[in-house]
Amino acid sequence: MVRVTPLVALAVPVGVALGLGLWTLLGLVPRVGAQRLAARVAPYVTDVSPAAREFLDRRAADPLPFVGGLLEPLARRALGMLRAVFGSDDSVERRLRQAGWALSVEGLRGRQLLGAAAGLAVGVLAAVGVARSAAVSPLLLGAVVVFALAIGVLLPDQLLSRAARVRRERIASELPTVLEFLTLSLSAGEGVLDALRRVARAGNGDLAGELGIVVAQVNAGVPLGSALERLADEIRLPALTRTVEQLLGALDRGTPLVDVLRAQAQDSRDDAKRGLLEAAGKKEIAMMFPLVFGVLPVTVAFAIFPGILVLQLGF
Repeated sequence: MVRVTPLVALAVPVGVALGLGLWTLLGLVPRVGAQRLAARVAPYVTDVSPAAREFLDRRAADPLPFVGGLLEPLARRALGMLRAVFGSDDSVERRLRQAGWALSVEGLRGRQLLGAAAGLAVGVLAAVGVARSAAVSPLLLGAVVVFALAIGVLLPDQLLSRAARVRRERIASELPTVLEFLTLSLSAGEGVLDALRRVARAGNGDLAGELGIVVAQVNAGVPLGSALERLADEIRLPALTRTVEQLLGALDRGTPLVDVLRAQAQDSRDDAKRGLLEAAGKKEIAMMFPLVFGVLPVTVAFAIFPGILVLQLGF
């Protein structure tokens, strides 16, 4: 019976990682000999065969065809479980768009699988270390492994949700300034598309970048209304959606756009003020902690300490 020491427990995952790394390098070495028939025919039928395009993409992106072929069914089953737990791909794709990440849904699922593998490895190592240092129940060791695995799976999704929320908040804070800039451009006699192009070119925030995407879509032939509606549907920010609706309604009815945008800018600033008041109301108790446990004890100490010092010196 081999005694499991911490060194042996660490050597096993390190050896597995070394073996996979060497196998990856071996898979990158050019093969000697004739190519397979599918590899020779696929470049000539990519325009009519989706399977040929998939074959070429897989060969260009997968340095381990053998290991990938063995692990593909398991990976598909794991991806199906992730979809069942974390929702459909539409929700993930919407959050990726809101966060501004240049990452596909499959890429995020792959990050979750890698996080699960890393969490499992860390959990096993932690469980082995705890078991070697003290007598612990196997149920507790299993809970440690499951907890580390859950953290590895949930962390990429939570990071994505946080990035999407933070970026939407930045867009909401930039909206009044952008609307005022559009109002100035329209007041100077520019058209709507020219004003959007000027804001996208002069601005450097997230909303300016989104307007740049809208201008690029319009230049590619997409109608301005459709591009703006797509932007509002993808970002799903109430203030932005309301602005787009008012802007499109003004364009359809022939209403002066300057007054509409100025009113929307004022509404956006009022929404920001209401949001600050609501956040302050929700965090009222939390805001009392620095006062009660920080400022108040220091004030009392400064008020009482001179009297105590005088009494000590007098007696």
